[in-house]
Amino acid sequence: PIKFEIGACTVDPQTPEYDPRPLTAYLASLGVPYFYESQGIMEQAACSLERNSICSFCSRMKRGVLYSVCKRENYGVLALGQHLDDQAESLLMSAFHNGQMRTMKAHYRAKDHNVRIIRPLNYVREFMTREYARLKGLPVIDENCPGCFESPKERARVKTVLASQEQVFPDLYGHLLRAM
Repeated sequence: PIKFEIGACTVDPQTPEYDPRPLTAYLASLGVPYFYESQGIMEQAACSLERNSICSFCSRMKRGVLYSVCKRENYGVLALGQHLDDQAESLLMSAFHNGQMRTMKAHYRAKDHNVRIIRPLNYVREFMTREYARLKGLPVIDENCPGCFESPKERARVKTVLASQEQVFPDLYGHLLRAM
């Protein structure tokens, strides 16, 4: 048998809309250690970026915080919660903005931080995670990043593009998954 321990961490980007409080009691009821980290990512982005989308910057900053927590708390694996919809959105954003067909890897090692990163929900659609959470009564922290989800921000726009294309191509996400 493989012995491992789990913990949970959220990174507060210091936006007024962000409220992870529902996680605190839930994780305590499971006996799972909970690490709440706060960093002024939105403020840093405003000072550092000139582009419309801050998604890439924000995700790098959050991952850096998570790597630090893994090191501080002695965790060797970091499981991130991105799902297939996130993967598809990132793929299109990379193609549109960088001219590259790239998206988030399902598994890799961050050698500089001595941590293995996994994305176990890579093959799962967003609506499935939402439905599972509803059926099990799990606490959900709504998408609330003002940098990504307020129109006309890029991730919201790409989400809309994908939704409209899925109406025309019902197997769109399966095809995108194979393409990735």
